[in-house]
Amino acid sequence: MYQDNYVRLKEIVDADGVIINVKNHRKADGSMDVEKNLNTWNNAINSFPHVTSLWPKGQTPGYDDRALLQPEPSIVFIPAQGVSEVRPTIIVACGGGFMTRTGCEGINVAEYFARCGFNCAILTYRLQPYGRKDALLDMQRAIRLIRAKKDEFGVTDRVICMGFSAGGMLSGNAATHFDNGDPDAADPVEKQSCRPDAAVLGYGAFSFAALPGGFFVDPFSDQIRNPFFADKEELIYYSPEVNISRQTPPFFIWQTNSDDPRNSFAMGQALTAMGIPFEMHLFPEGVHGLALADGHNDLAMDIPSVAKWAELCVDWMNRL
Repeated sequence: MYQDNYVRLKEIVDADGVIINVKNHRKADGSMDVEKNLNTWNNAINSFPHVTSLWPKGQTPGYDDRALLQPEPSIVFIPAQGVSEVRPTIIVACGGGFMTRTGCEGINVAEYFARCGFNCAILTYRLQPYGRKDALLDMQRAIRLIRAKKDEFGVTDRVICMGFSAGGMLSGNAATHFDNGDPDAADPVEKQSCRPDAAVLGYGAFSFAALPGGFFVDPFSDQIRNPFFADKEELIYYSPEVNISRQTPPFFIWQTNSDDPRNSFAMGQALTAMGIPFEMHLFPEGVHGLALADGHNDLAMDIPSVAKWAELCVDWMNRL
C-alpha cells in the first residue's frame, strides 16, 4: 500500500511543491516567515495517503499545544523503487535551523534515493520552541519504529540517518547517542535499538565543541555565543565529534567550502582516532542549502559538480 506514497511524492517533486524561493523566506519586516514555511510542509505531508505517527496519538512524550503548526512527529514511508530484494531504509531529516523545514532537503531527497533503490522515511521532527532533546527523541523513535514495523514496511532492520544542516546535526547526534532498546518495555517499539547503521551528514555546523561559534560568530572572537545551546554542557552533549565511541557507525560527510570545512575536518579526525570508517567530500563550488544541487532547491542553483555527492553517497551505501 505504501507505493501510493511514492506516487504522491513524485507529484510533489515534479511540481516543486515544497520549494520556497529564498527571496520569499522572510516577511516584509525582515523576520522569517515561519507560518508560510510550516504550512507548506504540513500541507505536503498531509497529502500523502499514509502518514505514520511515531507514537500513538496523544502519547508523544513532552508534546503539547505550544506550537499549533507543529503536528505530533511522524514519518512518511517511501518504498524503494525498481528493486525486488528487501532493502535498508534511509531516514531523511531536512534542515531549517530547528525553526523551519527546508522541503527540498526532505521530500526531494527522499524521491531521489527511493529511485536509487533505497526505502526512505521522511521525518517530521519537532522544532523550536521544542528543544534539541525532543528532536533527537523523535529521530531515535523513528529508528526504533522502522525496525519494529520492518515486516509491515517490507524492509531490513538496517537504518541510515541522513540529514542536512540542522538535520545533519540531528543525524550526527543520533549516531553518537543511542541504546540497545529496553527488552522489558511494554511498547514493542521501545524494545528496538535506536543505533543507526550509518549516518550521512550534509553541510551541518555539527562540530560545535571544536568550533564553538558554528555559523554564527567570528571563530576568532572572544564573544562566542551559540544560539542552539543553553550552556557549555549542552553544547558538548550535542557535538558529535566529542561523543564518538568504538560503537559509533560509519559516516558519509559532505559540504561545500562556503561553510567552514573545519566542521568536517574535526569529525574526520575524531572518527579516525576511534577507527570508525567514513567517507568525506568537500566541494569548492556552491553554498549552504543546495540539497541535491540540481536546481530544485530554494536557491534555484544547479551545480553539477556538487550534485555528484548523491551519486557518491549511493555508491557508498551500496558498499556498506
